[in-house]
Amino acid sequence: MAELLHVHAETPQPRRITRAADALKAGSVVAYPTDSSYGLACAMGNKNAMERIRWIRDLDKHHFFTLVCRDLSEIANYAKVENTAFRLLKAATPGAYTFVLPASKQVPNWLAHPKRKTIGIRVPAHPVARALVEALGEPFLTVTAMTADDQNLSEALDVREAFDRHIDLVLDGGPTGIEPTTVVDLTTEPPEILRQGKGRPEEIGLG
Repeated sequence: MAELLHVHAETPQPRRITRAADALKAGSVVAYPTDSSYGLACAMGNKNAMERIRWIRDLDKHHFFTLVCRDLSEIANYAKVENTAFRLLKAATPGAYTFVLPASKQVPNWLAHPKRKTIGIRVPAHPVARALVEALGEPFLTVTAMTADDQNLSEALDVREAFDRHIDLVLDGGPTGIEPTTVVDLTTEPPEILRQGKGRPEEIGLG
């Protein structure tokens, strides 16, 4: 069964976060809390770990991962951000939003949407998620920790039970919500809400 590592939800212990970051670097699949629900994470350049998550979640090749970034400047390394999009991102990050943006040349072809050449990116507000990406020193890939009947998971013990030995580590930062992020397509003008979730469009000028 996956190791359960307890961390403080507001002030996560650096040594434990570093341990989780080192696990990602070594190719592990790590569950962690976000400001929406729990997520499954792997290192950006590790195709094997990515495929493990696809198998764990029974995802097809058309399901694309989200890139978790530390801040707005890091987003600009992996996506092409126009002025209008920049202002919106500045208002919305960190927060419970995922943004679809044109992928930059920094994004591997196998990670970007093959036809649209886009990438989903988010900067979470949850202290544990933020500490994890900071400790890793680069973005990581994520999908929602969701059961086979499409239920988001909000408790670390439920995540461990759902995925059993198929994941390596669960960062237990306490309960989260179950609402998904709000997904905003910034490749269109005006921006389009692809999925309404926890993030409120009116709070970022889209209401």
